[in-house]
Amino acid sequence: MHKIEPRGTERSMKLNIVVLPGDGIGPEVTREAVRILRAQADLHGYDFRFEEHLIGGVAIEKHGAPLPQETIDACLQADAVLLGAVGGPQFDSLPREQKPEAGLLGIRKALGGFANLRPTVAYPGLAECSPLRPEIVRGADVVIVRELLGGLYFGEPRGISDQRKEAHNTLRYTAAEIERVARVAFDLALRRRRRVTSVDKANVLETSQLWRRVVSAVALDYPQVKLDHMYVDTCSMRLVTSPTSFDVVLTENMFGDILSDEAAVLAGSLGVLGSATIGGKVDLFEPVHGSAPDIAGRGLANPIGAIATAAMLLRHAGGMEQEARDIEAAIADVLREGFRTADLKAGRHRAILSTEQMGEQIERALYDVVDRRHAYHAV
Repeated sequence: MHKIEPRGTERSMKLNIVVLPGDGIGPEVTREAVRILRAQADLHGYDFRFEEHLIGGVAIEKHGAPLPQETIDACLQADAVLLGAVGGPQFDSLPREQKPEAGLLGIRKALGGFANLRPTVAYPGLAECSPLRPEIVRGADVVIVRELLGGLYFGEPRGISDQRKEAHNTLRYTAAEIERVARVAFDLALRRRRRVTSVDKANVLETSQLWRRVVSAVALDYPQVKLDHMYVDTCSMRLVTSPTSFDVVLTENMFGDILSDEAAVLAGSLGVLGSATIGGKVDLFEPVHGSAPDIAGRGLANPIGAIATAAMLLRHAGGMEQEARDIEAAIADVLREGFRTADLKAGRHRAILSTEQMGEQIERALYDVVDRRHAYHAV
């Protein structure tokens, strides 16, 4: 194994990364993600610096609050934030604003990201893990771009009246909110298969009618990208009947919340999926799984989602597209060879690995991927 000569911009060669391991399996999976990031730094001569801070339940136990100001300040000074997971049953009795999840919402708000990216890849080695037939999921590679700061979840006025026995929420979007997330989706499509599917409910909702008009206007600036519009009910059906027809799916907050979880069935496990929240002061990267306190500390956690998240960190925070692809190729190679964690026992497998062993296996595969690519270009 050899080092590759450093290349790229000065920013791409140096990254200050704040790591928030959090609770449950968070420390275990982020440890393996950092392992892979360190391997990339070693391979390319990059300078990646890591600084750990507290969030969630561990912050409550030490500081009495789920998001200490020290953590916020450190994250705002970083180039990227890598988060593990938060939460645990011992905190369920706390008021909502004092629970670990309040720390997660707080850091998202502090960093200001408005676009959540949820890629879902159907790895060939995991076809048997999906509840869908292998011929349906084979080749699926979808990214859902979800608007994260607007829509029904944040609209005002909102409330509940026990006296009147009614509740209300407000679904509201501005053209500016729609345009900025649409541009994220189109820019992403330019680096992929150049297709955007914008999902709405324009036959019923005025907000969706505005959504469709604004997205169509943005599309005029991207003539290389094919745009099609789709109602959310149609999209939810086609995600599980024809997933390979999608490239980049762009949608609003609530639709994106639902569709991204549905798309997870294509991969066969939440444990292999990463995500990124971008567009704010500092980008935030986290696997989509929870803290899974029942298996914490037992070496059973699947680190692939966190490692895939590390690849997204290099791609979106560091501008390192090739390095990100190398990590993704290493993950695919390890799964193709039959290595699994305990949650991926479906179908034929070569060996069931612990959290640390899977990280080690992907690290070895990463060196092999880079060596092969280097050897190919040297010919």
